Amino acid sequence: MINKEDKIVITGCGGMLGEAVYSEFKDICKVYASDIDLNEDWLEYLDVSSANAVAEYLENIKPDYIIHLAAKTDMEYCELNSEETYATNRNGVTHVVKYANSANIPVVYISTAGIFDGEQESYREEDKPNPLSVYGRSKYEGELEAKKATKSIVVRAGWMIGGGPKKDKKFVKKIVEQINNGSKQLHVVNDKFGTPCYTYDLAKSLHFLVDNEYYGIYHGACDGKCNRYEVAVAMMIDLGIKDEVEVIEVDSSFVEKDFFAPRPRSEILQNIRLKKIAPHLTRDWEICVKEYLNKFDWLERS
Repeated sequence: MINKEDKIVITGCGGMLGEAVYSEFKDICKVYASDIDLNEDWLEYLDVSSANAVAEYLENIKPDYIIHLAAKTDMEYCELNSEETYATNRNGVTHVVKYANSANIPVVYISTAGIFDGEQESYREEDKPNPLSVYGRSKYEGELEAKKATKSIVVRAGWMIGGGPKKDKKFVKKIVEQINNGSKQLHVVNDKFGTPCYTYDLAKSLHFLVDNEYYGIYHGACDGKCNRYEVAVAMMIDLGIKDEVEVIEVDSSFVEKDFFAPRPRSEILQNIRLKKIAPHLTRDWEICVKEYLNKFDWLERS
């Protein structure tokens, strides 16, 4: 059980998920949050690809827990910069685990549905990974490194939703940007399937798993399944603009010039293990999308 005097290091805390995880833990213990992008005054600089930097940072703090979020996540950037991607997504985990094992403390690692090849309809925790992209392969190798920790929690996330207008870099923000730029028609792919992952719910799941020392591999996505088109349609309804903006179904070839990294047909995750121990922690994706869109002011009204 985490207490007030415990120290938690959160790496890569400046991004979408970091915002939610920091908020979840900051009032219950001593949080040391780091990133290479110092976009908040509570962040300290740490490049996890540097073994020496990681060792020095952790030795100075002597944390009781490490939540390792740091990763290169832009799939196209990863595809073009594989060496840098592996240095962060795999080697960064190695550096963290080395310290964790020497101090006998838990490591939480966030993996991804992108470690699967998409040939199955959906994926359980024990299904065999077969990543298609540089991003997916680097995250899977990071997962293998994380499992070398004596006390390891690996949580695979789905399509990330969170961070708000300031930090969201994924699908919701990209759709909103098109709307705010005046688009009345949105072309959205209908042949990629997955499960959204609400960062605020995921942060609660991480808290529960760490608090109760539930080590192992878990899936941390929302309940249900959908394609990108269905998410966009739900967004128009939730934003109250379904009669103003038309969502048009297209296949992946329509966007392959900009999104050229190979993506699985299906990234649908089943939360079998998490539901057995904490069924209250996952909610339907449509509920989470609606809550997220109501949480912030997204639309620029003239």
